[in-house]
Formats: sequence, structure tokens, C-alpha cells
Amino acid sequence: MADVENTQETRQDTPDVGGIAADRLRSFIERIERLEEEKAALAGDVREVFAEAKSSGFDTKIMREILKLRKMEKADRQEQEELLDLYKRALGMEE
Repeated sequence: MADVENTQETRQDTPDVGGIAADRLRSFIERIERLEEEKAALAGDVREVFAEAKSSGFDTKIMREILKLRKMEKADRQEQEELLDLYKRALGMEE
């Protein structure tokens, strides 16, 4: 509890700079920095999973496409597939 009181006292003692609450700004910046570090660590984990999948014989490019499609609403996915088919037919790429 003493730490909380000291922090509050410090915040109250720190003047605004140019109308900006410096401690509040610092708090936001530090939170964002921590989240960026976590994001980088997670991105590394994702790369490791893709590397493992690739070493198991999976096509990671196709896996990325599947991940993208799974995020889409069904109607949006169907519309995209229909447009893709239309464009392929227009270019003579149909089977």
C-alpha cells in the first residue's frame, strides 16, 4: 500500500508538461512497449509452429491462406471464391 501511495504522490508531484500529463503518457508508452515485446515473442512462436509444420511436409503458404479464410465470415468467403472463379473463367483458366 505504501508503494501505491508513493506512486500517487509521485504522479501528483510531476507537473504537466505543455498540458500533457507526463506520468500518464509514460504509463501508456511503457504498456505499449511491454505489449510489443509480447507480440514479438508470440510472432516467434508462430514462426516455430510454421517451421514445424513445414518440416512435417505441410505447405505453409496454403496454411496461411486457410488461416486467412477462417477469419472471414462465410458469406464474404463465398463471395471471394465466386469472384475468383469468375476471374479465372474470364482469363481462360477454368478446368
